[in-house]
Amino acid sequence: MNDGWSEWAPLLWTATRETLVMVGVAMLVTIPFGLLLGVLLLLTDRGGQLESRVANRVLGAIVNVGRSVPFIILLVAVIPLTRALVGTTIGTTAAIVPLALATIPFFARIVETALREVPNGLVEAALASGARRREVVSKVLVPEALPSLVSGVTITTIGVIGYSAMAGAVGGGGLGDVAIRYGYQRYETEVTIATVVVLVLLVQLLQFAGDRVSRRLSHS
Repeated sequence: MNDGWSEWAPLLWTATRETLVMVGVAMLVTIPFGLLLGVLLLLTDRGGQLESRVANRVLGAIVNVGRSVPFIILLVAVIPLTRALVGTTIGTTAAIVPLALATIPFFARIVETALREVPNGLVEAALASGARRREVVSKVLVPEALPSLVSGVTITTIGVIGYSAMAGAVGGGGLGDVAIRYGYQRYETEVTIATVVVLVLLVQLLQFAGDRVSRRLSHS
């Protein structure tokens, strides 16, 4: 058992780092683009400051299509784009492209929902005091919705962890790749169990941290 663990431990550590890199970079792309898209969905909706039925329907259609495509299909569908952007279709770097494309629409809807929870009276008061649209968003909507946005980031990041494991099916690296190549293809059940344990621990730690931050912001 000790010999087996000494063999698999470095592999699992490397795979965990790859997963963290994939998830981290994908979220660095997802948060700003998803936030912008969510804000635009709100502002272009009926009664919004940039009300536009056409723009809102186009943005909504883009988001809905992005959310409806299964991730495993998206992985294959965006191979030409991935190759054009990063020069390869395998490995950790290549997996970041479909990860971001899959999570931006999801996070955008979370942002839109969080911003809608902000009392309209606060927005009207800011406009009445002469605030510009940009100031309403940056000084009223986003700060007031921050606890919900943090919870949304937590939920989205957990989803990305799951997607990153799925990316192992097409050579995306990380824990999913180890589970498939060693746990499934070589029938090393111990490796599969170990990768599941690591993924569960990552999700638990992330949820715990996200909940604490969100609660603190709610009471501040």
